[in-house]
Amino acid sequence: MSIHPEHESVPGAAEVEAPAPTEVERLAAELAASQAQLAEARDAQLRALAEMENVRRRAQRDVEAAHKFGIERFAADLIEVRDTLELGLAAAAAPEAARFVEGMQATLRMVDKAFDRAGIAVIDPAGQPFNPEFHEAMVTQPTADHPPGSVMAVVQKGFTLQGRLLRAARVVIARAPDVAG
Repeated sequence: MSIHPEHESVPGAAEVEAPAPTEVERLAAELAASQAQLAEARDAQLRALAEMENVRRRAQRDVEAAHKFGIERFAADLIEVRDTLELGLAAAAAPEAARFVEGMQATLRMVDKAFDRAGIAVIDPAGQPFNPEFHEAMVTQPTADHPPGSVMAVVQKGFTLQGRLLRAARVVIARAPDVAG
């Protein structure tokens, strides 16, 4: 045996070589790349989950809107029926038509109950300030009996469905009397 330690060997021990510095750098680079890919995959997964949740919420809102406003066309048709009933009642004011009027009034009450159940509200703005979101001005009329800008007469009532405008009320708007000069 030699007396120099670099030449000594231990019986049964396998000699282990330390990896070359380039091999350590390569493994570190692979680990960093794998970690970056994992972070990208996690980010993509979180984005996909968030998008799925947004799609689910949008679909739920669409279904709720369909339930809430699905009868909009039907409601518009019923509005015309109600208008005709009101016109018939106004035309049948003669005393001999009392039974006819009672029948029309009963029918109108039934239509109004159906409207209530469906979430249809009548807009009857007589005496209220003009609101262009819910009223359609047919004409303005000079008067001293009503404040300027208020609804002095309703030509045709308006309607909303669950708060959404179906038809604007058609109205006559008061304006200040003309000054003779």
